[in-house]
Amino acid sequence: MIREAKKDDLTAVLKLYKELRPSDPELEGNLAHQIWASMLDDPQTFLIVADIAGELVSTCALTINKSIANGARPFAMIEHVITTAQFRRQGLSRQVLEYAINTAWEHNCCKVMLLSGEKLTAAHALYESVGLQAGIEKGFVIKPSV
Repeated sequence: MIREAKKDDLTAVLKLYKELRPSDPELEGNLAHQIWASMLDDPQTFLIVADIAGELVSTCALTINKSIANGARPFAMIEHVITTAQFRRQGLSRQVLEYAINTAWEHNCCKVMLLSGEKLTAAHALYESVGLQAGIEKGFVIKPSV
């Protein structure tokens, strides 16, 4: 089942994120719960999950960003796309992405953007399979120095 995340999904989503980003720092319990509750309460944030018999096996995050450009239509960003290793190649990432993209269209977004690591060619093929296209715009990223 593809659905939006619920309060009780925090631990499972953190487990998926650990697989996606193993070097991320561990969140202190209260902080994780506070941020999670804030995200779930935010009408512009959607955490999409694939739930198989009560186990969360895939997820992506969608944010809707307000704008005064494009006739004041918002734009959307997708991040943190992950399917746990044992459930890959079953179309689950595709399904959570399609849910996210449809949610963006339901919110009248003028576009949906997704950044991906330059060398993740298998992921790029997945993104293209749901209609995302490279070469329309160019993404740029800056991260703080540590």
